[in-house]
Amino acid sequence: MTDVPPPLAGIRGITLDFGNTLVRVSRAAMRGVAERTAIEVAPRLGIDDAAAFRAAWAEERDRQFREEVPELREVDLAQRAARVIARCRGLAPPAQEARWDDAAAAGLSRTAEIDDVVETYSAAFLAAIEPVDGAGELIERLAARGFRVGILSNWPLAATIDRYAESAGWLRHLRGIYVSQRIGTIKPHPAIFAAAAAGMGLEPRQLLHVGDDWAADVAGARGAGWRVAYLVDHQADTPLPTSARTGDLVPDLELHALEELDARLADPTP
Repeated sequence: MTDVPPPLAGIRGITLDFGNTLVRVSRAAMRGVAERTAIEVAPRLGIDDAAAFRAAWAEERDRQFREEVPELREVDLAQRAARVIARCRGLAPPAQEARWDDAAAAGLSRTAEIDDVVETYSAAFLAAIEPVDGAGELIERLAARGFRVGILSNWPLAATIDRYAESAGWLRHLRGIYVSQRIGTIKPHPAIFAAAAAGMGLEPRQLLHVGDDWAADVAGARGAGWRVAYLVDHQADTPLPTSARTGDLVPDLELHALEELDARLADPTP
């Protein structure tokens, strides 16, 4: 007979990561988002080759991740859009190890064009990306049990998560949405966890963060004094930055599916 661990007690608030926790962000899905964006914006930009736009978008996304993530900075979608438009209008990109001349790149596009690309990309994401099975039902159940529930995510456009949560019907169950672009740094920096704790109105020890990335979610939450639930093996086939399990850190919970969370928690106490 297998011993069943007791439910985790002392938790009053739960934050959920977004990408690969609440929604599945696969390479194929994100290629589709970039392709739809390219097809829509290329004619408006006077760019004949939508495929070249899409390829440049993927290359500049990966470049931004290499440049910004080690510095715990969120990538800038407007910057990416300017670089891609500049490439499509004839400006050669720098070598892989070199930095962009972003002033030169920005000189080849207008602010309205940049805004159009970013908004089109956000809309394409909303249209293409599905929530993981049971995500909405889990959020509703946790809120009904009395937990304060929030989303805490690294993401380059906070408005995309806001719109996704509204469209999915999650907003009425959420205490807040805390996103790196809005806060100014990415997980695992303690500042983003501190901002979420303040927004949730709880002490770190009363909070549980749920996520799929070891460095950002597990080490980040634990370093901020939070409890943490680790979603195991949820990073296959994703273009998002990932990290492997390291060291001797032990999460409070390990989950193989998000829907397991509800049964692993004791009811919150006042």
